Amino acid sequence: MERVDVITGTTAAAIAAKLSKVEVIAAYPITPQSECIEVLAKFIADGELDAEYIKAESEHSAMAACIGASATGVRTFTATASQGLALMHEMLYIAAGMRLPVVMLNTNRALSAPINIWCDHQDSISERDTGWIQIYAEDNQETLDSIIQAYKIAEDEDVLLPVMVCIDGFILTHTVEPVHIPDEKKVRDYLGVYEPKHAYLDPDRPITQGPVGVPECYMETRKQISDAMEKAKKVIKRVNEEYYEIFNRRYGNGLVEGYNLEDADTVLVAMGSVCGTIKYVIDSLKEKGKNVGLLRVRTYRPFPKEDIKEMLKETENVGVLDKNISLGFNMGALGIEIMATLKGKKVCNYIVGLGGRDITLQNIEEIIKHLEESEDGETKWIGLKE
Repeated sequence: MERVDVITGTTAAAIAAKLSKVEVIAAYPITPQSECIEVLAKFIADGELDAEYIKAESEHSAMAACIGASATGVRTFTATASQGLALMHEMLYIAAGMRLPVVMLNTNRALSAPINIWCDHQDSISERDTGWIQIYAEDNQETLDSIIQAYKIAEDEDVLLPVMVCIDGFILTHTVEPVHIPDEKKVRDYLGVYEPKHAYLDPDRPITQGPVGVPECYMETRKQISDAMEKAKKVIKRVNEEYYEIFNRRYGNGLVEGYNLEDADTVLVAMGSVCGTIKYVIDSLKEKGKNVGLLRVRTYRPFPKEDIKEMLKETENVGVLDKNISLGFNMGALGIEIMATLKGKKVCNYIVGLGGRDITLQNIEEIIKHLEESEDGETKWIGLKE
């Protein structure tokens, strides 16, 4: 029976993994994700989840264990953050290259140095080209729903790629919100049993996995992953609608979500929990007769350029908020890709919230004012000390 719990984002992710009936969990603790794997360990210890729990000696090993387990044909899960995700880097490519539907929670956190445990998106953005699908949740409810959806997307035969669900460290991992917990049987009926045709361990049907990719075939494997990413867009939209029909919740079209876009000449583009702050500012401005919109990019990989182009075709001022910076280009990754998508349109890029710097209501209002007054696209750092 569905219930409502008041829980953190990390607990929501752990419950989603349990509902999804994961069979192998491999992890190494790192702030701010540790609670997620602690909750899963308790589920197993209490007999609520029948799964193998592997306490790895590092994040590199945790992902290697997930890859090995997934290659035998079982549903796997792990969680990490920041330096831990960076340590997984080599293994992330292998999971995607072997087309293994591993699902991972990444609790976004800044990368050192200087040492910083607070939120920005530099860790996951730095892994954008590894072949993982990346979903950015706005709140704890979406965290739970996205983990469940992630298995449906990853295991689709047109996709067969790993999925990383990203949530803002401390903002979602350490704050509680009411979260609707779906009925367990309903989730398991929805996901079904994972029965891979390409990755299994059966002595009677021997196969080779992860062989050498010589020059005569390597390029084709990269093209196949690229094609699967493109096919994933359609699958993500379909899964979003199916989820709505069964659980009565959906997030835009699965790839992007528009907020107050109708007749808005000024639109902000962002990812993650800051979108809740932006919506609050938009509502406040609307009461004063000012019309500003938000386009939330929920799925960063695959990048929904066709949807963005269509939804912003009439928009005059586009401002992109980035919690990351491409050093040497003085823009954030999302800003660069939005600018490439909207060729010829004014796009300003705002670098915000690095290393957990607060993004205030006043910061959002400052961005909107600057965007409307700016004559051409430019990059502006918001909230820097004098």
